[in-house]
Amino acid sequence: MGQILRIMSYDRAANERNAIQGLKLLDKPLKWHRLDDGVMGGQSSTEHNYQAEDGVLDFSGHINTSGGGFTSIRAPISGGMPAGISGVRVVYVGDGKTYKVLFSDGNKSAFGPSRRSPSWQTDLPTKEGVEETVTISFESLTPSLQGGPIDTGAKLDPSQIKELGFMLSLKLSNGQPNPVETFGTGIFPFSLKIKSIEPVLDCKANT
Repeated sequence: MGQILRIMSYDRAANERNAIQGLKLLDKPLKWHRLDDGVMGGQSSTEHNYQAEDGVLDFSGHINTSGGGFTSIRAPISGGMPAGISGVRVVYVGDGKTYKVLFSDGNKSAFGPSRRSPSWQTDLPTKEGVEETVTISFESLTPSLQGGPIDTGAKLDPSQIKELGFMLSLKLSNGQPNPVETFGTGIFPFSLKIKSIEPVLDCKANT
């Protein structure tokens, strides 16, 4: 009964209305809203904020693996990616956990993270307290529906990317469990500090 009540009370529309502006992509401000496992009756929570003095987006909160196991933040990309953009470069500081970077066309279903079209994902390993830079090629992304990879002959069209996100989940982008060493167990905090997101031309592989 508790899980059903949490599903019914989860206000995704309010999360989107209360989006937090932070960082830019293609010189356009990004507005981030949270989407966590409460949409499916879970008890994890996201507490993201933008630290303007440092120019850092802090994706943080608590995971509760009882009845759930993911948190995320999402930001619409107005107009999609222009022709010629083949990836993004992300600068970040993590906490030793493995996160995921998500791209999608922004379509939403009635059941939270499951979509009528896939999200495209890649894992984002982190080292505790260490600033890192990764270049993510769109060609390297894995299509996913309902938390698992799907076999589709389609390739990601960058012009159809209308949403960007970061996620901490009990599953990796290949659908395998995120190990306890890079995820956690029970109830635990997390923090990923994102310093910049930049478009990249002629990106062929993750580096």
